[in-house]
Amino acid sequence: MASSGIVEYLKSPELVVRVQEFFGIEYLHKDQTVPPEDQTNSKRAENGAITRRKAPSTTANGSSAGPNEEDSSSSSSGCDKDETAAATPAPYRVTNKFWHYLFLIGTELGDELFYATFIPFWFWNIDSAVGRRVVMVWSAVMYVGQTLKDVIRWPRPGYPVSRLQKKWAMEYGMPSTHAMVSVAIPFSVLIYTYDRYIYSLPAGLTFALVWCAVICFSRIYLGMHSVLDIFGGLALVVALMVPLIPIVDRLDYAIVTGRWSPVFVLTISIALIVFYPDSGIWTPTRGDTALTVSVCAGIEIGAWLHYQLGDFSAPVAPPPYAIIWPSYAMLGMLLLRTILGMCCIVATRAFGKSLSYAFVCFLLGRDKNELRRSENTLDNKNKIIVELSYKFFACFMIGFNTQYLLPNVFKLLRIGRPDFYTEI
Repeated sequence: MASSGIVEYLKSPELVVRVQEFFGIEYLHKDQTVPPEDQTNSKRAENGAITRRKAPSTTANGSSAGPNEEDSSSSSSGCDKDETAAATPAPYRVTNKFWHYLFLIGTELGDELFYATFIPFWFWNIDSAVGRRVVMVWSAVMYVGQTLKDVIRWPRPGYPVSRLQKKWAMEYGMPSTHAMVSVAIPFSVLIYTYDRYIYSLPAGLTFALVWCAVICFSRIYLGMHSVLDIFGGLALVVALMVPLIPIVDRLDYAIVTGRWSPVFVLTISIALIVFYPDSGIWTPTRGDTALTVSVCAGIEIGAWLHYQLGDFSAPVAPPPYAIIWPSYAMLGMLLLRTILGMCCIVATRAFGKSLSYAFVCFLLGRDKNELRRSENTLDNKNKIIVELSYKFFACFMIGFNTQYLLPNVFKLLRIGRPDFYTEI
């Protein structure tokens, strides 16, 4: 088979359907599909047009509610999602609940809710030095992946695929950033902790591989990506991580110890958001990219401030360190830090969003409620400016508070992690 034939095969929606059927999705009444309409919609997606589509939803018992139920889901950025080139396939039912719920959980490991809980938890309870490096790798990988989506502009799988998830439907498909993150997070954690802590490498590799496999298969199972999207994301993240791992290790130290690091970090972060490539149509990828970049910037500047104030100190003993399993008292402190910290993170996001949204609308002379209700298009420049601004400010403050403010609050309350200030 020629290379072009292999590409088309891996890209085909029929292959996605076969994967879905293998894991227990049963398509019903396939003869009742409407391929001519779907072909028209696929052409529209390739030309960059936005269309509002209706897609089937699955009931609690796993059967489809039919192809005419309106999609009203929202993205993590808080903006309503429209379907792009969604198929009008036959109804389906879920016949294997184990795979269904495993993949529903798996896909959330590449979503904002996971990032918002995993990153703070790691910083407050495990190792902030490793956390900074992992976040920097995650941010770089997400930026490259999201940018390429809007440059390549390949639509997500269409007819005859049923999408079991409506979220992210407006984004393009290639490469799969879920697949990229499924490698970037667990394997960067593994690489940065292996020489720092004593644990079983085979166990760590097994965990990372299972993590990656569950996320990748979940995206195909849910009908959100073709097999080629997944392979493209995996190949790209491996190619990126080979130079990124050593570069990030050195760059983090340079940023934390450099005198003018905040100027450098803020300038680069804002430039990456401002000069984001044109996507042809409005998609949420630019806003989501602003989120990852600003969280990383806030964390790095928070660590820089720790260093400049003399909070960081050299560890008493060199690595590797034995992993200490928490006692009941330590576990109680861990839960207290996590609950208190997460409440503060939620409050930071709400306050930062409200304040920055209102402030930027005031500067532009626009009513914030009117602007919030306005249409998401590339021509709506004011809304794009406001939303990127509030994302940058709110997410920067989340990153800064995660690294700097909240650990100091924990220290004042005498619930801080004892070895936090020895990490650089």
